[in-house]
Amino acid sequence: MTWELIVFLLAALGIVVGCLMPNEWLPPLPNDKLLHFLAFGLLALLLARMVPGGWILQLCLLGLLGAGLLIEILQNLVPGRKFCWRDMAANAAGIATVALCAPLAHAYL
Repeated sequence: MTWELIVFLLAALGIVVGCLMPNEWLPPLPNDKLLHFLAFGLLALLLARMVPGGWILQLCLLGLLGAGLLIEILQNLVPGRKFCWRDMAANAAGIATVALCAPLAHAYL
């Protein structure tokens, strides 16, 4: 198992736990949308490092976006949380930023 996969799995677990935790358990967040952007951007960057480019990477990034959608849907089951399209937009923006820069990531990382 590569270090990227270990970091990816730990980061994904942390993001899922944080997103599915009741609001009253969380500290005040400075900018929720920025956190979504950075979290899903980090996961996308790790995927870009692990997966060869092309359609395989695109499929993995699309799966990551689907995971973000699933998390948002599951938040409806958590007290004090709800589905938010702006969170999904921030997730998508983080993934898209990495997707647009993926050729550079493969060339220099």
